[in-house]
Amino acid sequence: MADQLISVDPTNGETIASYNSYDEATVSKALIQARKAFEIWKAMSLKERGTVLKNIAAELRRQKEKLAKLATKEMGKPIQSSREEVEKCAKTLEYYAKEGPKFLADEIVKTDAKKSYVSFQPLGVVLAVMPWNFPYWQVFRAMAPALTAGNTMVLKHASNVSGCALAMENVIKKAKAPKGLFQTLLLPSSKVEALINDPAIAAVTFTGSTVAGSKIAEAAGRNLKKQVLELGGSDAYVVLEDVDVDAAAELCKNGRLLNSGQSCVAAKRFVVVKHVLKEFEKLMTKKMEASPFGDPMDTKNKIGPLARVDLREKLHDQVTKSIELGAKLLCGGYIPEGTGAFYPPTVLTNVKKGMPAYDEELFGPVAAIIEAKNETDAIRIANDSIYGLGGCILSKNKARAEKLAATQMDAGNCFVNAIVHSDARLPFGGVKHSGYGRELGIFGIREFVNIKTVFVQ
Repeated sequence: MADQLISVDPTNGETIASYNSYDEATVSKALIQARKAFEIWKAMSLKERGTVLKNIAAELRRQKEKLAKLATKEMGKPIQSSREEVEKCAKTLEYYAKEGPKFLADEIVKTDAKKSYVSFQPLGVVLAVMPWNFPYWQVFRAMAPALTAGNTMVLKHASNVSGCALAMENVIKKAKAPKGLFQTLLLPSSKVEALINDPAIAAVTFTGSTVAGSKIAEAAGRNLKKQVLELGGSDAYVVLEDVDVDAAAELCKNGRLLNSGQSCVAAKRFVVVKHVLKEFEKLMTKKMEASPFGDPMDTKNKIGPLARVDLREKLHDQVTKSIELGAKLLCGGYIPEGTGAFYPPTVLTNVKKGMPAYDEELFGPVAAIIEAKNETDAIRIANDSIYGLGGCILSKNKARAEKLAATQMDAGNCFVNAIVHSDARLPFGGVKHSGYGRELGIFGIREFVNIKTVFVQ
């Protein structure tokens, strides 16, 4: 009997849809089709591929409202955030359609040969294993550069957003892309290793937890297949003594509540220099308390539910254990009455090493405030994490903050006076337990290519 993949509305716990997982014959047929599509797609010019990418972008915009409502229904994202996510996917496709020829152009290298250069050739079928928190963006962030380079893709999405996964496949079909260019495989996580083992798969891209990423890396490594891993994060926002504290608290609040706090690259730890700590605590608490949460279809609510009740329970357990170990609760920290996986904006202070709020990733609207003695101590605390995805320095002295961000923070994405976010024009990824490899920009498109030396005498 086939495994059931269930989509549940996190606002009320009601089942939206149930899907049968694909059997081996269906998966085998899809992989054969992906290989056939690869032979066709890689032979097309970059201009022709770009036209297809632009067609997909146009179809995304035609279906924007439908897609946005589906994402909000399946994982609870505030509706305006869902609309913005679809638009970001479309813009990224257009970016690679425009910049792809430049990124993939042969690079001449002068040697003893009459002619020598580096050529960038596609690898084949890329397996994307993706999470639920940005059900479209996580996929298109990997897909746009991979397809531009001439690869094809199969997707194993998170089970709770199977509707979004099928909707993306439909978008690409409606855009008149070559058959098999992108296919969704409805499968449980237990089937991922078998997919990686399949000779049809050339490479793997994964976004998700560090634990799952290590398993993906093990399976891909055993098969000598390239992988890119974008894993967990516990981003530190360092608040120095010279900030406008109100402005800093506003930015930190927005960074923490991004996607209802369910983002690997959301602000999570707020390392505040002692001189401004009390004022920051007061303002951050006031702003978090004033942030409305509730029905994500209502645009007045900036925070929806967590994607699943079990995730809400885990987050609450992390908050409770941190308080038991000495953290001070400034607001929130309770499970609301009624149905759904809602959790209020929560602020903890007096957070110390050894507490879940210090050591672990908090995937939800919970801010952990950590006191630092001075700048040096703040950077030490920021780097005192197994993770290294993003980080931010807040200071009126931009030159000082830039130097710290560029040379002192152990993270793949270091921002100054701005919320850490992904941008198609810049590489995105982490260090330490946040993974390796890069998505986006020129570096992202070159992850899944054969960087080939051509030498002519």
